[in-house]
Amino acid sequence: MPPMLTYAARVADGLPLVASFAPSSAQQAGLTESHKREAREILRGLSGNRQTMRMSIETAGSKVFHYLIKDLICYLTLTESSYPKRLAFVYLEEVSDAFLEQLTNDHGNDWRRTIDTASRPYQFIKFDPVIQRLQRDFVDPSSRQNATKLSQDLADIQSIMQKNIEEVLNRGEKLENVSRISGDLVQQSKQFKWGAKKLTWQAMLNQFGPAVAICVFVLFVLYVKFFW
Repeated sequence: MPPMLTYAARVADGLPLVASFAPSSAQQAGLTESHKREAREILRGLSGNRQTMRMSIETAGSKVFHYLIKDLICYLTLTESSYPKRLAFVYLEEVSDAFLEQLTNDHGNDWRRTIDTASRPYQFIKFDPVIQRLQRDFVDPSSRQNATKLSQDLADIQSIMQKNIEEVLNRGEKLENVSRISGDLVQQSKQFKWGAKKLTWQAMLNQFGPAVAICVFVLFVLYVKFFW
């Protein structure tokens, strides 16, 4: 079964920008008005709250809502509970990429303002055929095409994990370098302190040494003259 319904909505107030439903009544089996109402409630509930960027929410009739937030737009779909969760999010990623591509084609760099100032629900309903096409692509989770998409998604996740691990390792190496440099600075500080003391003694010796030597010589002469 493909995704049964799909919404794109503005996160700020939950305004639905476009909604699409599975192409055939057979594919909409089990989809009720209650599910549609719950979908709109989820979208409205995003405003004013700290949103999770992606989430799955179980609902009645062995169904699951999945939503993804990108660029302050929420993409929400409903699937059977048996539908692979990762594939549902791959579907939402493709919907979001296609929606942004069409917005950019229609409005250029001004697409953000177009979304922010939209005042009518379903103002971008012309995007529905694109969603319908994507829904057909995701009808069979076990198809070769969708299996390839899942494999690619897993490879991307592994790549991100590898990158994060490398960043941690590099950070650890940098910390080791900082620790080594810190140790060298401490050692150099000790050497500088000892050198400073040595220079101080040398300066005092140069300054008072001759006078002390003369005093010692005079005392030696007097001692010899009067006590020998």
